[in-house]
Amino acid sequence: MNAPDRYERFVVPEGTKKVSYERDTKIVNAASFTVEREDHTIGNILRMQLHRDPIVLFAGYKLPHPLQYKIIVRIQTTSQSSPTQAYSQAIDDLDKELDYLKKGFEDEKTRFEEKLRQGY
Repeated sequence: MNAPDRYERFVVPEGTKKVSYERDTKIVNAASFTVEREDHTIGNILRMQLHRDPIVLFAGYKLPHPLQYKIIVRIQTTSQSSPTQAYSQAIDDLDKELDYLKKGFEDEKTRFEEKLRQGY
């Protein structure tokens, strides 16, 4: 079979940055971020979080090729901010949301285990 090894989908090779930044020279306040070893799952979540930010004029992503394990996120912002600030804010907000979700899940799991111990 010609498929690459499975670990290549997840492990970032040595010397490769997880996220790289490229400023757009043709459009003001626009940039592209290449995120290595990610797919539609992260791309869509990140795009949706960026759309929640009022300073973001455009946010989209693409998967260049099914055998290239990276996404390219494109962001354009208003003049009050920059694409790097919007990207960082979106990542921070997602981190907080996922922590909240994890805590809720763990609390519910603890309640369920307690009920099992009590014989319910």
